[in-house]
Parts: sequence; C-alpha cells; structure tokens
Amino acid sequence: MASFIPVSDQSDFSFFNLPWGAVRWTDDSVHLATRIGDTVVSFKKLRAAGFLASFPELENETFNAFIDRGTAAWSAVRAEVSGLYAEGSAWEANAKRGTCEQPAAAVEALLPVHIGDYTDFYASRQHATNVGMMFRDPENALLPNWLHLPVGYHGRASTVAVSGTDVVRPNGQRKGPNDPAPVFGPSVKMDFELEVGIILKGGPRDASWIPVDTAEDHIFGLVLFNDWSARDLQQWEYVPLGPFLAKNFASTMSPWIVPYEALLSSRCAGEDQSNPAPLPYLQQNRAGSHWDLELEVAIVCADGSETVISQSNAKYLYWSFAQQIAHHTINGCIIQSGDLMASGTISGNEPGSYGSMLELTWNGSKPITLANGGKRAFLEDGDSLILRGWSTGKTRIGFGECRATLLPSKPWSK
Repeated sequence: MASFIPVSDQSDFSFFNLPWGAVRWTDDSVHLATRIGDTVVSFKKLRAAGFLASFPELENETFNAFIDRGTAAWSAVRAEVSGLYAEGSAWEANAKRGTCEQPAAAVEALLPVHIGDYTDFYASRQHATNVGMMFRDPENALLPNWLHLPVGYHGRASTVAVSGTDVVRPNGQRKGPNDPAPVFGPSVKMDFELEVGIILKGGPRDASWIPVDTAEDHIFGLVLFNDWSARDLQQWEYVPLGPFLAKNFASTMSPWIVPYEALLSSRCAGEDQSNPAPLPYLQQNRAGSHWDLELEVAIVCADGSETVISQSNAKYLYWSFAQQIAHHTINGCIIQSGDLMASGTISGNEPGSYGSMLELTWNGSKPITLANGGKRAFLEDGDSLILRGWSTGKTRIGFGECRATLLPSKPWSK
C-alpha cells in the first residue's frame, strides 16, 4: 500500500514506518504526531477532524498514557492512519486535511515520552571484549559474569535530550595511571556510544516479572541513542560502583520512535548462546531474536565537512532486547510506560564497525583521519556527532538523525 503523499525511496519515513513523535506546532502548542516522508501529521488535529475517536491519550504532550493502552491500541492507530493516507482515500481532497499537516522543517521535534527511568546495558560482546583487552587482561577480556547475564546499570533520565540539543563538555576529576594525584577540569577524552534503545510499556507491579517469551509485547518502539561518555573521568571514578559523572551529563535520543510493528520484517538471528547456555529464564529462540538494522556514525566538523567513521549493525548485539527486559524484571523491578532501555555500545567484528572513539582509535593511539585532513583521537569542541539507522528490507524504514554538537565546557570557579 502506498500513500498519496509522495515519499522518496531514500526517505527514512516511508508509509510503512509511521513513527511516533512529538513536535512543537506552528502555533507553539505541543502535538503528538506521525510522519510520512517530509510531512508531519498531528494526532490532535486528526481527532479534531473526527478521527482516532477511541484514543483521547493522543491529545497529551507525551505518549506515556497511550503506551499504557498496549499493542492492540498501537496497531489500531497505525491502521486508521494508514487507511486515511492511502492512495485513493477521500481524505486527500478533504478541506480539513491541511490543518492536520505541516512540513517537517516547519516544526520542532521534542522528546516524545516522559522517561521516568533509563537503564543502559552492555550487550555487545565485541565492545565488551575490546574494552577488556584495553584495560584488563587481554587473555580474559570478558568478566566472568558477562556470558551469563545482560550486564547493565542505571543512567540519568533527566539528561536524556532529543536530537539537536547541544552537549556541553563536562568538568570532572581525572587521573592518568602515572599521575601522582587527580586534577580537575574539562574532560579531554570525549566520546560517543552507538546504541539502539527501546521505549517500554509498563509491567507487573506485584514483584512478578516479564518472561522472555512475552517481553517484546512491552516494546513500544525503537530509537537511536548516543550515550555520551567522558572516558578520562570514567577511568578514574568507575571503581568500585561504575561510571558516574562520566556518563550522567548527557545522552541524545533520536526524535522519532520507530514502531515495533514496523520493524517485524527486519528480524534476524542472534549469536549462538549454547556455550555457555543462559539460565532458563533467559533462554530464547535465537532464530528471530534480533533486528537487522544498518547503523552509521559520522563526524561533522565546524567547517561543515562530514566523515563517516563507523558502519555497524544492531544484529551484533549478543543479548537481545527480550533478554534484557526479562533480566531487568526477574527480581520484581517495576517497569513503567515510557521507560528507556539502551543496548550499550554496538560494535561489530571489524575495526570499521566499532561503536565508540575509544575503540576506533584504540584509546587515542590510532587517530582517525577526517575528510578535511584533520585527525581525531577523541571528539573536539565544535564537532557534531550524527547517528543514523535504517532497516534493510524492501522498504527503507529509518530513524532520522540522532545529532548533537559538542560545546566547550563551562568555566568553573570556587
């Protein structure tokens, strides 16, 4: 089925996508919306025109209450919008249609959910191995627990921002291995992390858990996610409880949530987990446990030149999202609608598919040469970091850009 709205074959927002988003409308009000090509469609305006009558939650400023409605409601909204905007629909010539649409360039994308909690996992085997080789024993790069459970830790939801929000270089303590004492100042090893995140529907509230076999019923949709990292601050502070100031200063999320339903044709097999086999609560059929999503990272310098520095794929994750959800809730932890879980850095097996500057430059020892002739060991002020992602099926389904520009640190004085 095609739409009467023209969409380029290279657009991330094909008629099969119909992502979930929030925008500031031209009258400065906030609207939940979807997108077809370069056209943004307001759910609030569609309801005013007499459609989507069963879904008053779509007049809110975030999707949280709508997410509570579950998979049947999500599918029903997508089906109604698909019917309205299909070729041959009477809606094309309806005088009210113009009030429901705006060009994407005319509206400001906003964070489409209130994120109550955010959990960052560490689910890429190659990334965990690379980090272990750099900072621990190369012969035993993975810690003993890594192949038995999805390692994760809690991030800071208050500093998750929508794509386009600038990031300020953080200040903090750092201490090199040969320094006699720590010093305070701006991070000198600013990094990105290439991740895919999931926006969740709430779960049980009675200390029971979400089984791995039904975990995907709780995935509202997927996003691109850059969990910025100050590697020098992290190296000094992470023992014994893990990163703190090195990670909680900023994370960037793509503005359009790609619906779970839209990506079903992009499922693929996950890595073999037979040696060792996970414990029973984590065991999952691996035939379609993952998503085949092409991922790309680019640096845009202050002069406007762009260099693609990494090309990876979501299929390189070892632990699936279903396993992450099951593990997260097996102890009775309550998941709330709008919560975010991120995959952790996604790295493939080849250097060009690594998902961080830490790996791409091997902790700064092998700087990257950019298109303008410059070099980067880590990110510099004025650099814009862009994540892109799309499905590999017959019809392109993408996320749009996940972009942020790194600004200089704030001056500090006592």
